[in-house]
Amino acid sequence: MALYEHVFLARQDLAQAQVDALAEAASKIVTDGEGKVMKTETWGLRSLAYRIAKNRKAHYVMLEIDAPGTVVAELERQTQINEDVIRYMTVKVDELEAGPSVMMRKQERDRERRGEREGGRDGGRPDRGDRPDRGPRRDREEEAA
Repeated sequence: MALYEHVFLARQDLAQAQVDALAEAASKIVTDGEGKVMKTETWGLRSLAYRIAKNRKAHYVMLEIDAPGTVVAELERQTQINEDVIRYMTVKVDELEAGPSVMMRKQERDRERRGEREGGRDGGRPDRGDRPDRGPRRDREEEAA
C-alpha cells in the first residue's frame, strides 16, 4: 500500500461538528477499502488567499492515509461529489511525518507567542504605572476661563 496526505477545505458556514462528520466519512471510505487512516488533523477555520465559490474562509482538514490507489480514487470521487467541500488535494508521499504537522506546530507557536505578549513581555514599553501622573491639561482650563 502507498502513503498519501489528503487535505480538503470545507465551506465556512459549516459547524465544527459537521466538519468532523466530513472527516469521519472520509476515514470510513478509507477503512472500508482496507486502508488505514494514520492521523487526522483539523487545522481550523482559516482565511483563503482568494475567494472560492463566494467563500472567504474555509475549514481545513488533513488525513494521513495508508491505502491502495483504488481507495484513494474512491475517496477523491466522493469528495468531489460532496457540496460542502470546496477544494481538495491528495499527494502521494514517501513517508508520513512523525508528530504534528507543520500547520499544527505553527498554531502552537503562535499561541505561545500570544501568551508571552499577554503574560508580561511588553517589548521594553513602559507600563501605565511607570508614567508620572500629569493631571488635567492646564491650557484647556485656562482657555475655558
